[in-house]
Amino acid sequence: MGRTVKDVRLQDRASRSRLPVSADIYWRTINEGCHLGYYRGARGGKWVARHRKAGSGTGYVKERIGEADDVRDADGITVLDWKQAQAKAHDWFEGQARGGVKPAGPFTVGDALDEYSANFKTRTGAVPTDMTSRIEIIRAVLGELEVASLTQTVISDWFNARASSPKMVRTKKGAEPSVRPVDTKEALRKRRSTANRLLTVLKAALNLTAETREWLPVAAWAKVKPFKGVDVANRRYLNDDEARRLVNASEPEFRPMVLASLLTGARYGELRHAKVKDYDRQSRTVYLMEAKNAHPRPAYLDDEGTQMIETAVAGKAPGDLLFTRPSGTQWKQADQLRRMNDAFDRAKIDKTTFHDLRRTYGARLARKGVAMAVIAEAMGHKDERITRKHYAHLAPSYVSETVRNAVSGMGIVEKTNVVPLGKSA
Repeated sequence: MGRTVKDVRLQDRASRSRLPVSADIYWRTINEGCHLGYYRGARGGKWVARHRKAGSGTGYVKERIGEADDVRDADGITVLDWKQAQAKAHDWFEGQARGGVKPAGPFTVGDALDEYSANFKTRTGAVPTDMTSRIEIIRAVLGELEVASLTQTVISDWFNARASSPKMVRTKKGAEPSVRPVDTKEALRKRRSTANRLLTVLKAALNLTAETREWLPVAAWAKVKPFKGVDVANRRYLNDDEARRLVNASEPEFRPMVLASLLTGARYGELRHAKVKDYDRQSRTVYLMEAKNAHPRPAYLDDEGTQMIETAVAGKAPGDLLFTRPSGTQWKQADQLRRMNDAFDRAKIDKTTFHDLRRTYGARLARKGVAMAVIAEAMGHKDERITRKHYAHLAPSYVSETVRNAVSGMGIVEKTNVVPLGKSA
């Protein structure tokens, strides 16, 4: 490794914090034709290396080699301090001197997906199940293709095929595979929405790859645009009567999971990973560690919720799971499907999903007039806009009351003895 040079502007985070945010890179010469640069963005800095082979007469080759330790402490892998950045730059300079930036073997979409998954895990601690599923769906078709050979046509054809392909239907073990045809506007909307999510993951993986490989054809995927107007908020919520009927109709061993979601707004995955030690009796909260996007959050308990959790923790050790199957093992991802369908049949309620129990929790808060910011915090939404998309129409508001008062009083509907459900005559 080459010598380590000093630079009072760049060698510590305090000095770098005083540099203005700029599109220009602050360069420091390491050796002839070799420079280490620092790019200061609004959300932190990046280390960039550039190299020009002596006597070549060509321009510089650049590569981003890591994130600066402006916000997070250096780990020597993806987040680097000044000394670590120089060490990594020296290794890269030596590679350049031996021959170029392209890898010896083909770099495939599958390799890009692996890099993206590893990077996501490094930054957040875990890769969500739904993202892992989307990565594998992409890999099944595009995984063996070389990224350098991708074209807009290849990406567009794959994307459009996903948007119009029949949806696979889950069947019992040993049964023949089954599909649901895309034969209605609603079915087509859902398939296009799913295709959009896959495209988002694919673009994120390829963009991350292209940050350090300037020779990749970014335009091949950048020009493929998602479908517009296909993502709509799910409007399925249970009213209090339906929620009680569903709880009573649930299998006894699965009932605690249903109760917990209705009383905390927790996702199925969060509940099946929750442990006894995550419950704080004094603050009456359950800390959900396996939350979506690896952002742990507290679930706040009312009297019923506290009673439910106290029952769940009775006789268990701190490291035990809060909710388990009758065998004492962890609930699996697919265990809720049949149990939910059977419970809806017994309760005589239109079938929906376990996730709608979480939506029911959010809807109850909105109907009570709870501020959107509070609901967002309680449900672990990263952005209040997500909360408004799903629940703002349920909340009492000046607009809704003003409109109702303004249009009332025409007297054109004959009064009857019909009483809305949930109200007494």
